[in-house]
Amino acid sequence: MSSRALIMGRIRRALADTPRAADPAAEPVARDYRRTHGDLDSAEAARLLAENLADYRAVVHRCDRAGLPELIGSLLAERGARTVIVPEGLPESWLSATGAEPVPDLAEDTPRVLDARDSVVTGCALAIAETGTLVLDGGPGQGRRRITLVPDHHICVVRVPEQVVCSVPQALARLDPTRPLTWISGPSATSDIELDRVEGVHGPRRLEVILVQDGPPAKEPPPGE
Repeated sequence: MSSRALIMGRIRRALADTPRAADPAAEPVARDYRRTHGDLDSAEAARLLAENLADYRAVVHRCDRAGLPELIGSLLAERGARTVIVPEGLPESWLSATGAEPVPDLAEDTPRVLDARDSVVTGCALAIAETGTLVLDGGPGQGRRRITLVPDHHICVVRVPEQVVCSVPQALARLDPTRPLTWISGPSATSDIELDRVEGVHGPRRLEVILVQDGPPAKEPPPGE
């Protein structure tokens, strides 16, 4: 059986309960599938997000809102960043403790110009705990997609718990599909046929995620718990 015949057969079976005269696109699609795997509270969802981000080799930090500017400043300083891209709508207070030169996200910037920038700081639309994924939609504080793909160092701020969802179905329900969605699971990486991992091929080599919450950051459980 050819691949075409196999695919067409699957389509016919999927449409078996649809009347021939009906428009399949007009038929409602059942959405009664499981939307989450378990019932996590906000603290558990944030912990799962941090674990999965770390599995993808992102570097995860936690702080409260008051400590955010100092943390961002220290991360940029550790990186030796002299310039940092600042998307429109990013709160000015976030960069109040850094010595790096803030550079606006400009439409006319070429990939060569962006590649010369040391770092970029953005917010996000939301983050998915089960997959360790950050989603940006180009909204305030997020900028154009390319500023998170070209510079080598990306710091992304996630507000906890309001921007954390457990699953992809929950994320899709909150996202606008007409916006330019960028889904990020860890720093850019690929492997060759020998399974040698190479980072920074089609995105930032280093991704740092800051989970920001009101009040003191949650304590991590002791090892083994």
